[in-house]
Amino acid sequence: MAKLSLFERRRRRVRTALKARAGGRPRLSVHRSGRHIYAQIIDDAAGRTIVSASSLTKGSKTAGANVDAAATVGKTLAEAAKKAGVTAVVFDRGGFLFHGRVKALADAAREGGLEF
Repeated sequence: MAKLSLFERRRRRVRTALKARAGGRPRLSVHRSGRHIYAQIIDDAAGRTIVSASSLTKGSKTAGANVDAAATVGKTLAEAAKKAGVTAVVFDRGGFLFHGRVKALADAAREGGLEF
């Protein structure tokens, strides 16, 4: 087995801890790249994505990879989740640190009505 990168080790550690504490709640998963940020709410029991949003989405006011774009994605995701009947989630930051764009997305999702 190949040695895992620090990012992959952090990602697995976060995911394992979340599964222990999830209690049946869906998972809000975040991925950020150099150009965009993506988020989706996943029902792990059913193995399907409930809602998703990204800075690529048409009609996105702020496209790109900055904190404003991340906040817009968080608000959009929270609105879509409310329509889908999701109010409580667990936050899966993946291997990313809870800082900058990831934190902005999380704060905007909380303001939009998601509980985590």
